[in-house]
Amino acid sequence: MATKATQSKAVSGPKGDLRVAIVHDWLTNIGGAERVVMSLLKAFPSADLYTSVYNPDKVPGLKTKRPVRTSFLQHWPLAQRKHQLYPAFRTLAFESFDLSNYDLVISSSSAEAKGIITPVETKHLSYIYTPVRYYWSNYSEYLRDPGFGLLNPLIKLIMPPVTKLLMRWDYAAAQRPDALVGISKVVQARIKKYYGRDSDVIYPPVDLSRFDVDKSTKGDYYLAVSRLVPYKRYDIAVEACTRLGKKLVVVGAGPELKRLKKMAGPTIEFKGFMNDSEITELYHGCKAFIFPGEEDFGITPLEAMACGKPVLAYAKGGVVETVVNGKTGVFFDRQSAASLMDAIGEFEAKKFDAVSISKHAQAFGEARFIREIQQKAYQLLG
Repeated sequence: MATKATQSKAVSGPKGDLRVAIVHDWLTNIGGAERVVMSLLKAFPSADLYTSVYNPDKVPGLKTKRPVRTSFLQHWPLAQRKHQLYPAFRTLAFESFDLSNYDLVISSSSAEAKGIITPVETKHLSYIYTPVRYYWSNYSEYLRDPGFGLLNPLIKLIMPPVTKLLMRWDYAAAQRPDALVGISKVVQARIKKYYGRDSDVIYPPVDLSRFDVDKSTKGDYYLAVSRLVPYKRYDIAVEACTRLGKKLVVVGAGPELKRLKKMAGPTIEFKGFMNDSEITELYHGCKAFIFPGEEDFGITPLEAMACGKPVLAYAKGGVVETVVNGKTGVFFDRQSAASLMDAIGEFEAKKFDAVSISKHAQAFGEARFIREIQQKAYQLLG
């Protein structure tokens, strides 16, 4: 269990030296939220970092000046690999942190981190990726397939009563921060609907330093990069490209991989897990990026656009705030292979300006995020 940070160093700000803590749901894999944490640590380089569970082998590149502070869950069975097993205990884990030594706490949350308890004099800014999906916007989908394999029948039995209790906690937890910030207008609307609170929008950071439109070539393949889980709907991309005989390179791993391989034709290539440099090379060499899911924001489309690559995207979710239809990509209106096939046909009949696409993506870079999150924090501090 974390102890009081009596030795934390101060961060220099316009109001003088500030003691800052950053609190994240869990650090057991690298995804968009974990990259945001890395950017927050650049914005507040002397901040202490708290989380429920930390697996350093799965989060390479995390740079902190002080040890990561974890909860009592850190050494529980399977917690570092299956944190999903302990949602109720995570509520207690975050409430157990002593954050009384800080001027500012920033929670980074799509689950329980926003539920930390801070003293009146400590300002709490919560950066919300979305209200908890499995309680609110996507509850029915998770109930159909909780994602626990052989344990699914048991989880489906206990999920409704447990979820009802956790929804009450989650709503109460969302009232604790002094200010909420959503990652997109879509999330901002959900925060208002489910939590009844107003919020600002600050788009997540995109690491644009990896990409150079001058290094891009027009390859012969479409590209998809993602965790392969059901709601991301990569079955649509596989089916559409199989039916059209188009080459599709799929990067990523997950529970959907086996099913996708079964339905894939000879033009589909699965690369599995790849490191950033390997993925960057594929971005530079593809002819377009396919994004068939509904996401709260969507960083990978912006990575593709930074390389000057058009994005073929389902016209719902955060992507409608980042892709300009007809200029930086093509939208399709229905989450179906047929609709994506129409978008592929439209894309191949048009010409796109790679330099203009790349320039559009530059507005979503990390420097912009750091500036905006610092401004919001200092505004909150008064």
